[in-house]
Amino acid sequence: MYTARNYIKAESLAQAHELNQRRGNAIIGGGCWMRMGERMYDTLIDLSGLGLDQIQDRGEEAALGAMVTLRQLETNFMLDKCFGGLFRKCTQHIVGVQFRNCATLGGSVYSRFGFSDIVTALLALSCQVELAGAGRIPLEEYVKLPRDRDVLSWVFVKKDGRPVAYETARNSETDLPVLTCALSKVGESWRAVIGARPGSPRVLEDSTWEGLEKQVLALEYGDNMRGSAKYRRHLAGVLLKRCKEQLEVSGV
Repeated sequence: MYTARNYIKAESLAQAHELNQRRGNAIIGGGCWMRMGERMYDTLIDLSGLGLDQIQDRGEEAALGAMVTLRQLETNFMLDKCFGGLFRKCTQHIVGVQFRNCATLGGSVYSRFGFSDIVTALLALSCQVELAGAGRIPLEEYVKLPRDRDVLSWVFVKKDGRPVAYETARNSETDLPVLTCALSKVGESWRAVIGARPGSPRVLEDSTWEGLEKQVLALEYGDNMRGSAKYRRHLAGVLLKRCKEQLEVSGV
């Protein structure tokens, strides 16, 4: 269990950003993964008073606050309608409802976990993140950056009508995934995202289905306690085809 010398409920993003520049300080978020560590923090910074626990329909895009819980993503009607159930599908197997009521979107995205269902799904869409210091940048660019001390405040998802499908393979219902796969199509271009390789999610694009399949199978996969590289490569082909079948059912 972690411990901390001080706790501050931030009154503004500027204050949270300033506090977070100090080594030893940390944003607490939902605290789900922090609880698994033994670290002593100087100051824990709480963003819960900044209105970041909202899901907003802003016309051409959905704005998701960093303090939105995974359970909110799973059950929000607007997200379910605009993105074909994607947020429900990519969250419903994450540990359990109690955990999803605590874990936050910001914690998942900021941490860039290689096994993240959320990040894999978001990368199949047109997304930007907003940072207190750096401003708005594309999510695809953000996940490639090393972790720093900026503060993630919002995730913006463009409502461009693209069809998107999501599949995951797990050894048990609430375990971490062996592999994650999201697939979308914009015009004639396919976009696949493969996560839990077990490295960070990879975005692949091709104008032909055959070309996309070759890229997916040519990806580097690794071994860990949940599966071998050979098994993951096989799963990638299977999950990709299942995603394609989902899109075909929807008329793509």
